[in-house]
Amino acid sequence: MSGEINYWPLIGVAIVVAGFALRRNPVLVVIVAGLASGLAAGMDVPTLLGVLGKAFVENRMLLAFVLTLPVIGLLERHGLRERARDWIIGLRGLTFARFLTSYLGLRQLLSMCGLTHVAGHAQTVRPLVAPMAEAAAERELGRLDRVQRERVRAQAAATDNIGLFFGEDVFIAFGAVLLVQGFYAGHGIQLEPLDIALWALPSAIAAFVIQAVRIRLARRALARRHAGGADVPP
Repeated sequence: MSGEINYWPLIGVAIVVAGFALRRNPVLVVIVAGLASGLAAGMDVPTLLGVLGKAFVENRMLLAFVLTLPVIGLLERHGLRERARDWIIGLRGLTFARFLTSYLGLRQLLSMCGLTHVAGHAQTVRPLVAPMAEAAAERELGRLDRVQRERVRAQAAATDNIGLFFGEDVFIAFGAVLLVQGFYAGHGIQLEPLDIALWALPSAIAAFVIQAVRIRLARRALARRHAGGADVPP
């Protein structure tokens, strides 16, 4: 009958559900589901392969992002964190506060240039910044206990967040800047993206100063805990 809805292309959904339930390889399950849905929809093999190839090319940056975690994990397994700690220990003049403050400034500057994905929790904080900050703190204070170690890691993560959040607002092509411009334009007020970005600069400077002070206060708190004899095995 004409006008009937063809439900066979939905077989791909069933294949995905069954494949994940049976704990099969996710990549293989998705590929098989795509092929089954395409064939059920009446697509010939060359056209189906063309659609799959186009989807892969258009979403290749997403695939590169997904590969970040296994690559970082492989580097950690081969001693990335240990090398980072050893490197920091070799820099005698680099303290805990100086290191995190320098990273904060670098993170903000890169974000102001639109390079928001150069650093991040997965790419830099866990494998590099956190162990480097721990090494710098241990060189100043001695061996850290579990609570001190967690506070150092939290401070490293917070430093990355603040540097990114207040730095990217200064980038004229950032989505929030364009959103503000569009909002004002809808109410008859014309603003240039550069003007909006420049107004975010004082906030970025204030955030840098405040976080730098917080880093120094965190260092003092670590020193007080260490002086109080709260060391336990990590």
